[in-house]
Amino acid sequence: MSLLTTIDTNPAFTPKEALPLPERLISGTPSFKSWAQDASKGEKVLTGVWEATPGETHSIKGTTFEFCHIISGLVEIEEKGGETKTYRAGDSFVMKPGFVGVWRTLETVRKIYVCVYD
Repeated sequence: MSLLTTIDTNPAFTPKEALPLPERLISGTPSFKSWAQDASKGEKVLTGVWEATPGETHSIKGTTFEFCHIISGLVEIEEKGGETKTYRAGDSFVMKPGFVGVWRTLETVRKIYVCVYD
């Protein structure tokens, strides 16, 4: 087993599809696709590609740490009590444990994610 994993940004396998939880939906009709590509540390570190269609949802990280790299699309993320930041293709950011805010997908977005769960 190799300890080097390449993340395919346009995977050919069928994604897991989902909708936002009703209590997280603010506006629009966003839908989500996830292409999980790696699990490590007993499923505590997950890596893959995620896509969302336009809409607005509450983002609550709880104890999760998430690194994101935007492949395509446009989002605004508004941190509760903080500022609103815009991210587009080529941008990377981290949402740390305890993050609470609003995620606005303005154009269908695709990102690479690395989530670390405790």
